[in-house]
Amino acid sequence: MKAAVVDRYGAPDVVRIGEVPRPAPRGGEVLVRVKAAAVTSADSRIRGARFPAGFGLFARLAFGVLRPRRTVLGSSFSGEVVAVGTRVRDVAPGDEVCGMTGVKLGAHAEYVVVPARKLARKPSAVSHEDAAGLLFGGSTALYFLRDKASVGPGMSVCINGAAGAIGTNAVQLAKHFGATVTGVTSTANTGLVADLGAARVIDYTREDLAGIADRFDVVLDVVGNLSIASGRRLLSPEGVLLLAVAGLGDTVRARGNVVAGPAPERVEDFEYLLRLAADGEITVVIDQIYDLCDIAEAHHRVDSGRKIGNSVVRP
Repeated sequence: MKAAVVDRYGAPDVVRIGEVPRPAPRGGEVLVRVKAAAVTSADSRIRGARFPAGFGLFARLAFGVLRPRRTVLGSSFSGEVVAVGTRVRDVAPGDEVCGMTGVKLGAHAEYVVVPARKLARKPSAVSHEDAAGLLFGGSTALYFLRDKASVGPGMSVCINGAAGAIGTNAVQLAKHFGATVTGVTSTANTGLVADLGAARVIDYTREDLAGIADRFDVVLDVVGNLSIASGRRLLSPEGVLLLAVAGLGDTVRARGNVVAGPAPERVEDFEYLLRLAADGEITVVIDQIYDLCDIAEAHHRVDSGRKIGNSVVRP
């Protein structure tokens, strides 16, 4: 099968299309023909060996010291079941499913093998491209806003990095939960962020977030340019600071009203987000859709820092 192969760390051009063996499902696994897969900031960081400050050594040990241990990247995907393992009972060939592969990666290919328990059924009202684009950013935003900050009616929420994969979902989820949302983004994306539900949009090229007088019940940083100290200055007395992209130092120091660390990949969260998308409560923002052979361009786009929402490839 064809796959996007990364056999050395480096710039986007290290990604090449190659032939790799098609995987076969074991007892509790499912073979999925990939219809769409997201190219995320996580894929970019692994490919370029650019990890949050302090995590470099640990990440190299996990993903490969001198070269990538997992040569096919990609986690968030959507597709059609082709075959199932002998112990799988609730999924059958022909079913449309989506999910995330975690540290095993492998979704930037024509086929991927995934444990059946990690799959969600894709609603017919949600396209494969939207499903693949939704899960990575959506599940991260949901975890921080709902599970860690209990965002609800009457609360004020600031999303720093409101136009990216996590941010576009976070703005919509916070509004869905009843909060008043302030989004921080660049000039070009102020209209988009307002359309997604932000009551106020701060253009960081014209206004310094650190200098504003507003104080928020929740601040979610998905860019990584807020420290614990700078983030806390934006909080109301009972406010919570959420650091979705934090270095090792801030992750270790996160306690009390500061939350940092990775978001879990839970099927029940995928199903919740897919229902919102199917019902029109969330719009999946797609920056661009690429053919698999053009995946290096998708990596370039992610690296540029100008990606809006999600980049998606179709094998």
